[in-house]
Amino acid sequence: FKYWSPEPARRYLTAQEYAESAKSALKEMHRQVGDLVIDEQGLARRGLLVRHLLMPGGEAETREILKFLSEEISPHTHVNLMTQYRPAGKVRSERYVELNRPIKADEHHRAVEFAGDLGLVQLGD
Repeated sequence: FKYWSPEPARRYLTAQEYAESAKSALKEMHRQVGDLVIDEQGLARRGLLVRHLLMPGGEAETREILKFLSEEISPHTHVNLMTQYRPAGKVRSERYVELNRPIKADEHHRAVEFAGDLGLVQLGD
């Protein structure tokens, strides 16, 4: 789950309905399998794990996605706040200058704090 708002989804993914599709799919997945269940050995056995790729300058998008997960999926949702984003290909052009950098440590830190404030269970990258 990368983007909450239609504009960045349209601009970067050419999929203006991206968030609506993602929200619908996540609700259905959670309905089918519930919250993530981890066994005594730390292995995931069943349930929903949401991966959220943090994007440069995307703090507002991240906050809305995390609020959605907590309020409309489950406050026990497991999330992986991923910092692996690296600019490549067309992103390195002047057209997408706002994406032409990796995630900053403080952006990740704020996302982790906000997810914790919402009670979401976080898994490392």
